[in-house]
Amino acid sequence: MRIIDAHAHLGWDFTFDHDFPKEHLVDELGNLGVDTLIVQPGTTHDVETARAQHDAIARLASEYPGRVFGMANPSPHLRPSEYEAEVTRCVRELGFVAVKMHPLAHAVAPDLAPGRLVVAVASKLGIPVMVHTGSGIPFALPSAVVPVARRNPDTKIVLAHSGGPMFAGEALLAAELCPNIYLEASWVSYDRVSSFCQSIGARRVMMGADHAANVPVELAKFRSASLSDEDLEWCLGKTAAGFFGLPTW
Repeated sequence: MRIIDAHAHLGWDFTFDHDFPKEHLVDELGNLGVDTLIVQPGTTHDVETARAQHDAIARLASEYPGRVFGMANPSPHLRPSEYEAEVTRCVRELGFVAVKMHPLAHAVAPDLAPGRLVVAVASKLGIPVMVHTGSGIPFALPSAVVPVARRNPDTKIVLAHSGGPMFAGEALLAAELCPNIYLEASWVSYDRVSSFCQSIGARRVMMGADHAANVPVELAKFRSASLSDEDLEWCLGKTAAGFFGLPTW
């Protein structure tokens, strides 16, 4: 059963003053049983720092071909042309497979201009979007993603953290309303995972750790959610592989 961590980080986060070192990701790939990582940078606020962190992810991917894939995350408050150019570079030159929107870290409302820019660029490039949900309301409410998801039905969107413990029910409702919304279940409880799979199906639910040290907890949570072997296989790997269009599945 292939395991994909759909939510990993590399680099310094300038909003939360937290470092995500390379060694932790190497540990995921070596000792924690993870086969593939989708890696995004820490939060940055200028294009030069974003480029440097994106380049670091690309170097890690070159060290682990077929096992590490990048997710771009420049600030949507950059000039629109500058933002689009960096995401395009990440996708077309570095081989990245998605883009991140972080309503809390970048102070972005999904359905206002900066948030709409993220989705428009993703749609143009044919890549999916991960949106942080949960902490950071009202911008990070799962329901805030519904209008932009409905206007862009061909763009796949995954709600990171599925709204967190407080708004997991709202995240599920958003996914029920929008078939292009998927749920990444880091930090929510095992019974929420079970309810997600029962309602929208395991093919729209994926595992993410957010922090490497959280991998054992997340794996135990999914394995404790009373899922069938087939559903567990989808949640731990196949859903993310399809969502991100990974070539090595």
